[in-house]
Amino acid sequence: MIQKQLFSLTIFLLSITFFVQAQQKSYIQTLREPNPWVDSVFHHMSRRDKIAQLFFVRALTSKGQAYEDSIGHVIKKEHIGGLVFFQGGPGREAILINKYQEITKVPLLIASDGEWGLGMRLDSTISYPYQMALGAIQDKNLIYKMGLEVAKDFKRIGVQMNLGPDADINNNPENPIINYRSFGENKYNVALKAAAYMKGMQDGGLLVTVKHFPGHGDTDVDSHLDLPQLNFTRARLDSLEMYPFRELIAAGASGIMVAHMNIPSLDTTKNLPSTLSKPIVTGILKDELGFRGLVVSDAMEMKGVVKNFKDGEADVLGVIAGNNILELSENSKRAVKLVRKAIRHKRIPMERIDESVRKILIAKYWSGLNVKTKIDEQNVNAGVNRAESLALLQQLADSSMTLLNGSAAIQDLSTEKRTVVISIGTPALNVFQHELAGHYKNAILLNLDKMASADDIAKVTKGIDPSDQVIVSIHDTRTRPGNGMAFSPAIKSLISTLAEKNSVFAFFANPYNLAGLPGIEKSRSLIVAYQKDDYMQKAAAGVIAKQFKASGKLPVTASPNFKYGDGQ
Repeated sequence: MIQKQLFSLTIFLLSITFFVQAQQKSYIQTLREPNPWVDSVFHHMSRRDKIAQLFFVRALTSKGQAYEDSIGHVIKKEHIGGLVFFQGGPGREAILINKYQEITKVPLLIASDGEWGLGMRLDSTISYPYQMALGAIQDKNLIYKMGLEVAKDFKRIGVQMNLGPDADINNNPENPIINYRSFGENKYNVALKAAAYMKGMQDGGLLVTVKHFPGHGDTDVDSHLDLPQLNFTRARLDSLEMYPFRELIAAGASGIMVAHMNIPSLDTTKNLPSTLSKPIVTGILKDELGFRGLVVSDAMEMKGVVKNFKDGEADVLGVIAGNNILELSENSKRAVKLVRKAIRHKRIPMERIDESVRKILIAKYWSGLNVKTKIDEQNVNAGVNRAESLALLQQLADSSMTLLNGSAAIQDLSTEKRTVVISIGTPALNVFQHELAGHYKNAILLNLDKMASADDIAKVTKGIDPSDQVIVSIHDTRTRPGNGMAFSPAIKSLISTLAEKNSVFAFFANPYNLAGLPGIEKSRSLIVAYQKDDYMQKAAAGVIAKQFKASGKLPVTASPNFKYGDGQ
């Protein structure tokens, strides 16, 4: 008992002494310095406990008490290194994190997949624009500020690591899994915007995990479902896919996530995912590129990794490859047992484990977990919905607006004339229509289903006069703005006809979908607004109401008529 009390006192004193210093340095800088707190915790760990530090398991607040208790049991019995939180609410998550941190032997490193902020996973929180929209913004300082705000949100609920940003170059329009999650198709634009977002989060005290190394942008297979294969030369991968990662490593990235992809030019082992490849993880990422931060695997339960490496062998190979953190193993208890066996059989040197444990402990120290604190459980929702964050959200939306084909049709709009606002894809009046009705007082608001027939269209539009000025908005109401928007032939014909008649268009969808609307390229003014959200609708209405000028540039080539970099 006395020895335990002395150990606790030692840890507390070390925490007080070194806490301030950790916050003044980057995580990468902290890795290079002596750390008595880390040494003390490390030397009190058993071999089994060290191995368990490498494994992070899934946590949620949306599955009920029994599930929450089961994760608590894993924490107490297995002594895992951390958690990855998914669906739930911010207040519930803060309470549960307090509970879990209270029962753990060594502080848990809490991570969440929040590429566009807490709203990617949690209700009642802010979702910032997807990275595709951010790729259009010309002022990278706005993206840096977004990183700072995201860091505040994460830290408010007790999360220390964001599994983002995405640094993939989406140079394949058919990519089913990256797409709108990427800053675009240009490697320089992707690296610049990802670095701004990353730096904002890290300056705000949040660990990041740049993903998905060595580049998931030119794939046509979702690695959640199967193993993608990249059949590119090493020279191509070096010059393109790996470029943003090289730049972000130089900029001080604290973490990098490795993708599940088979890349024969980097490792000829048949069906081996990059996550499990020592030549890729250790040989290229660590040795050639000189990355010294946390190497994090993509989810180890995904079909891209477990399809060919079953029954826990993927976990063992992931450790051998050089990953420091393995997230979401199919079975963490089994994984620890198999890694211990691999150490006994000389497949894994214990030094490999020790290296990862020290990096993880330093990450916990850098995040302030060396000082035992409790997250304030009061007014959590207000704490993650700050007025300044909402103002920045609108500023980001305004700055992403991308005007194609010029502003001629917008300039011709008059507040004196009757204005017909036709929204395609929304069943009821929307924010865009209401905003414009407040500006163009003599407004007629109409709505059409995206699969409307010619008869449906005729009934809705029968009152339109040739002298009316027409504004058309096209909305993708799906949860995620991917490719493959479906329109009836009659709607496509209507869009083409209205484009030829000087109508103004606003496109609240992934720009890749413009390729499926022949004739829209004839419009004199087309605003790409990227996604369906209210703040995007307000922004597009602001451009049409001539309150500000669109400054965004298209981050991808959407069609032969709309190319990367287009925009006024």
